[in-house]
Amino acid sequence: MSDVNGTTTTTTMWQDNHSGLCRHKLMTKELGETIPALYANENVKNTDDVMAHAKLFCPYNGWRWYVTEWDPKTGTCFGLVEGFETELGYFDLTELAEVTVLGGVPAIERDLYWKPMTLGEIRSESSGVTA
Repeated sequence: MSDVNGTTTTTTMWQDNHSGLCRHKLMTKELGETIPALYANENVKNTDDVMAHAKLFCPYNGWRWYVTEWDPKTGTCFGLVEGFETELGYFDLTELAEVTVLGGVPAIERDLYWKPMTLGEIRSESSGVTA
């Protein structure tokens, strides 16, 4: 990556050190490059228009996290969380990667077949309303 002065800089990206048993990472470099930085959508008037670039899920309890923004250095994400409530909020990839069940099996996975969609489309799909 080069800055405006033509100087080459290196950015440290969040590392998923807990995904060995999953056989895939919660965040890859390629995927991370497609996700806007934190606060990129801060001034969007209608959050239904914001794009979710990744979907994480827990097959054991049905929770889902849709990543709309992230900080590649820390792994802090912002997006739609469907758990006890459905709400927009921050979540941490490191914390999600550390959650295990059944003696150490990672509990959170990334949907490898996810195609980006807007939060409005996700909300409609989740509520059973067809657009």
